[in-house]
Amino acid sequence: MDFTNPGRKHDPDLYLDVEVNLPAVKQRAAALATRRVVKKNYQAAWLVRAVTCIDLTTLSGDDTYSNVHRLCTKALNPVKPKILADLGLDKEGITTGAVCVYPARVADCVKTFSELGSKVPIAAVATGFPTGQYPLQTRLDEIKYAVENGASEIDVVINRNAALTGDWETVYNEVCEMKKRMQNGPPQDHSGDRRTRHLEKRVQG
Repeated sequence: MDFTNPGRKHDPDLYLDVEVNLPAVKQRAAALATRRVVKKNYQAAWLVRAVTCIDLTTLSGDDTYSNVHRLCTKALNPVKPKILADLGLDKEGITTGAVCVYPARVADCVKTFSELGSKVPIAAVATGFPTGQYPLQTRLDEIKYAVENGASEIDVVINRNAALTGDWETVYNEVCEMKKRMQNGPPQDHSGDRRTRHLEKRVQG
């Protein structure tokens, strides 16, 4: 059964008193870069894992069915067969985390995956990407269009004017409206998470 978080009403008390210790953040970030790098089979496992977390994207003004088709084909075969063979892995189940396109190209992804007999999640950049400088209703309709055409993930652009002026309630309420437009979308497929955990165990031996 798919669980949907119903959310809650906007509550400024949750963030008005939040403070960030910038020197501590910088120190922590610098320390992460000095940690020991994983090697050998463990490194291979993490690299395979990284591939399965990538959103393979085409967001060009001249996108057509042909380059979307190439994108989807690459998403299904992101690692060269010889590399997988050297690691003792079957290419089955090793895909990118998703493909990401404009809403108008979502149907092209659906068609391609149908032809190829396999699929990965389809993400769409909506809500007036990349600027977000469109009326709210237009942005909401774009989400609805993408979902109806087969998108299972939506990358949204928040109201940056509201954010820059500190109007977080407007930002929050608009995101809630965007979330509602996803309610009737296709169910999320988390099988990729299980596959990558299984792959890690196999690579590590």
